Amino acid sequence: MEESPDPPFVETYKNLFDSNILNEEHNDLFMVEECELPLINLHQLKYGDKIEREECKKKIAKASREWGFFQVVNHGVSPNILGEMRTEQVKLFKKTFNEKMNIDKSLNFTERSYRWGTPTATCLRQISWSEAFHVPLSDVSKGFSSLSSTMEEFATKLSELAQELARLLAEELGDYNYKLDYFKETCLASTCYLRMNRYPACPISPQLFGLMPHTDSDFLTILHQDEIGGLQLFRDGKWISVKPNHEALIINIGDLFQAWSNGVYRSVEHRVVTNKFKERFSTAFFLCPSYDTEILSCVEPCLYRKFTFREFRQQVQEDVKNFGYKIGLPRFLVSTN
Repeated sequence: MEESPDPPFVETYKNLFDSNILNEEHNDLFMVEECELPLINLHQLKYGDKIEREECKKKIAKASREWGFFQVVNHGVSPNILGEMRTEQVKLFKKTFNEKMNIDKSLNFTERSYRWGTPTATCLRQISWSEAFHVPLSDVSKGFSSLSSTMEEFATKLSELAQELARLLAEELGDYNYKLDYFKETCLASTCYLRMNRYPACPISPQLFGLMPHTDSDFLTILHQDEIGGLQLFRDGKWISVKPNHEALIINIGDLFQAWSNGVYRSVEHRVVTNKFKERFSTAFFLCPSYDTEILSCVEPCLYRKFTFREFRQQVQEDVKNFGYKIGLPRFLVSTN
């Protein structure tokens, strides 16, 4: 019998399936309103007159304040690059589970770049029914395969877009002495990364998450997703489903930008729900600083105390280990006592 590409979810979490009754509140994962994220045409930013450029900047800042998410078209990443990236990604994930577990060396990826499920899960609600390759940009250019060359082209374009958007958002914060070259100086190839995701069809969907609710531990995330759907975000006290747009890239604000902007831009909780019949693919670019980078707002009084990215990551990892989920920025609020 041909070996499956799927990770052994059922076998690994058998005890959790046997001893836990699925929580009823999970039944609402698909029973949510579908919405379209704010749509921004970056053609205005690059080729418009001064008024159009300023209007585009204001739209991006407004979406980052009010939604923490938006989508962009005419973003400068060609359909060919996006299509080739998806083709290479699908080809990689079609390898057997055992091949993927041992593929790092042949692709010149950092050890344990392949990840699946939730190693710390103690109940069904903590399982992420997904698999991923977590690849630092410094690893992308090491290989000689078609995957490596495609990833390098894809990552270069997304990195340029992320830097442009981050600088723009810093400018829109106003006269607070924010250093506009901050992101270029701190977010390097050795610190940013790509994450290629696959969400296998889930036989008990929609009662399990493809990816647990979370916020992103970075400045900005750029996501390219397929047409299957499943991304949801938490807004105005309820979960809403993001309608896929094959021409658009999705941008979301990360925790570090929320702290750096003193809460002006919002890092919003989001999740992925599974599909019973279809697998889903996405690729994300994460704009991250070096571990020693200090995160501190120029605005007084600061909502968050000064912390390094290393300190933030270590706290997140500790909380996930102890509680099964990330706590994130609330850990770094300035004490009001």
